[in-house]
Amino acid sequence: MTSPFTSMLESLTRQRGVRASLIVSESDGLVVDSNLRFGQDGDRVAALAASMYRKARLSAAAARLGAVAFLQLDAERGRICAVGGYGELVIVVVADPAANVGLIRMEMLKAAGALA
Repeated sequence: MTSPFTSMLESLTRQRGVRASLIVSESDGLVVDSNLRFGQDGDRVAALAASMYRKARLSAAAARLGAVAFLQLDAERGRICAVGGYGELVIVVVADPAANVGLIRMEMLKAAGALA
């Protein structure tokens, strides 16, 4: 069974260094759909990314900066990227530390445009 997000998630996961791609509900952090490589914990990442994105969105609104276009968390063992603003859905990618964030960002924004 395929979802409407299958091809989008596969396209994101094909990017070099991407470990997982997910569609997440911003309000509750639940996974709507995902494409995970072996060893990735989708539920934990989804909850973290949804919470981060929601707080960034609220902070940007409070500062009157407008909508959050792209969110990136860099850590020692990887990075999490998130794009939202399309209803309740947030697109999340988990990548290696050395992954090309520019290419990942471009693909995520393209995928977000398809959601809109």
